[in-house]
Amino acid sequence: MMMSFRPGLQTKTSLATFARTLVSSSTTMAPTATLQLDNMNPCIKKMQYAVRGPLVIRATEIEKELQAGVKKPFDSVIKANIGDAHAMGNKPIVFIRQVLALVTHPPLLESDEFPEDANDRARAILAGCKGGSVGYYSDSPGIEVIRRHVAEYIELRDGMPSGYADWKNIILCAGASESIRGCLKLMTDQSQSKKAGVMIPIPQYPLYSASLAEYNMEQVGYYLVEERGWALDLAELERSYQASKDKCDVKAIVVINPGNPTGQVLSRANIEMVLKFALEKKLFIFADEVYQHNVYAEGSQFHSFKKVMTEMGSPYSSMEVASFMTCSKGYMGECGIRGGYAEVLNMDPDVMAMLQKSISAKLCPTVIGQACMDVVVNPPKEGDPSFSSWKAQVDGVLESLAERAKLVAETLNSIEGITCNPVMGAMYAFPQIHLPKKAIAAAKEAGMAADAFYAFALLEATGICIIPGSGFGQREGTFHFRTTILAQKDVIRSMLGRLGDFHVKFLEEYKD
Repeated sequence: MMMSFRPGLQTKTSLATFARTLVSSSTTMAPTATLQLDNMNPCIKKMQYAVRGPLVIRATEIEKELQAGVKKPFDSVIKANIGDAHAMGNKPIVFIRQVLALVTHPPLLESDEFPEDANDRARAILAGCKGGSVGYYSDSPGIEVIRRHVAEYIELRDGMPSGYADWKNIILCAGASESIRGCLKLMTDQSQSKKAGVMIPIPQYPLYSASLAEYNMEQVGYYLVEERGWALDLAELERSYQASKDKCDVKAIVVINPGNPTGQVLSRANIEMVLKFALEKKLFIFADEVYQHNVYAEGSQFHSFKKVMTEMGSPYSSMEVASFMTCSKGYMGECGIRGGYAEVLNMDPDVMAMLQKSISAKLCPTVIGQACMDVVVNPPKEGDPSFSSWKAQVDGVLESLAERAKLVAETLNSIEGITCNPVMGAMYAFPQIHLPKKAIAAAKEAGMAADAFYAFALLEATGICIIPGSGFGQREGTFHFRTTILAQKDVIRSMLGRLGDFHVKFLEEYKD
C-alpha cells in the first residue's frame, strides 16, 4: 500500500503517530530533572518550523536507508524543502570565495593567485578589522566600512544620490533572520494587558509564526489572493486588522517581496497600498526583501519599500520601516556563511539605542558573514579585472533560475489536479493540489492535514521531500505544497516526473 513507510511498520500506523515518533527523544530523562517539559518555557513548545520538521527528518532517515542498501522504488532523495542553493548543486560565485579566502588567510595577498580587485576588497575589509584579522569581535552592528558599503549599495540599487542611505542605520547580522527576530523582540511589552500583534501574510515563511509564538506575540494573518497571483488586497488587510485589534495591540505588518513561499513579485501599486494602510493604522513595516535579486517574470520589477516611500514624499517618507537583505539568497546562495543586513529607518532614537544594546548581548555577527555581505554589496565594477567573469557567472545563475522557475510552474500545471501560479521571483513554487474527498477523509482519520498526508506519501513513494502548505498557512479548504526551484535541470525533470506519476496514482487510489 502506498502509505506504508518502511519495513516493519504496520500500514494501520497513522502518519501523525509516525511523525511524532520522529521528534520524540530517544533517551529517558531522570524524573528529578530540574527542567522538564511541563515547567519549561511554554512559548518554545508552541513554536512550529515546517521547513525543518518531521518530513525532513524522515527524508534524512531514508537517505541513510538507501546508503545501507535498503531497496526503495527510487535511488535518491530530492530535498526540495528549503532554499539552500549550494546543497542543491548550485555553484558558489568565484569572486565571493576568492575574497573570503583572502580575508581568512591574508598571506595569500602576497601571492599572485588572485585578481587585484579581489585583493583590494580583502585589504579594505581587513583594514576595518582590529588586528587585521576576521577572527576578532567586530562592533555589534558590524564593521563600519562594510556598513558604509551597504549604504552605497542601497543608493545605487534605488538610483538615489549620496546621502539617501545613512550607514548608521545599517545593522549587519548573521543572516536576515537574526535582525528580523531582533526587531520583533522590541515590540513585546509584558506590562500591557494586550499582547503585541503583528500582521503576517498567509501563506508565510514560518520564521514569522515561529518567532511570534516564541515571543508570546499574536499572529495576525492576512491572506494573499491566489487568484490574482498572490497579490495583497486592501479589503483583506482591513478585515484582518479589524478582526484582531480588540484582542491584541497590532503594531506591525510584515511584507515578503519577492514572496516566500508564493514566488510573486509585488507591483509598485501594491506597495503604495501597503504604505497607505500602514500609515493610517500606525504600523511598523517589516520589509522582507531578501529575494530582491531573484526576479524572473518578464515585466516584473523589484521595488524597495524605501524607494517607494521616499518617492511618495511626506508623510510616507517618515514611516518606520526595517528592510532586510541576506547573502543566503539571490545569485549568491551562501546560506551557511550567515551574512545579512537590516536597514532601520525612522526608528525613535531611544528605541534604536535599545536595539543596539540588545544586539550587543550577542557580541557581534560572524565577521566572515559580514565579509561575504561586503562582496555582495560591493561586487566587481565594469573595468575591474574580475568584472566580465563575475557578470557572466551571475547572469548564468539568474538565467538558469528563471528557466527552472518556468519549467517547474509549467510542468506542475500540466499535471491533472495541480494548479500553480507563475514563479515570478524568489526560489519556490506553491502549487495548489486538488485532493479527492476520500484522501481528505483518510488524512483526517490519520490525524493530519490533508496536504501533510500527501507529502508524507510522496516522500515514501518517490523520495521527494516537499513541505505541505499547512506549514505556511493557507485558506481553509485549500491544500498546497512548497517546492524549491533550486535543483539542477536534470534533477528537476526527474523530480517532476516522479511527482507526476505519484500524483496520478494517488488520485486513482483515492478517487471518489
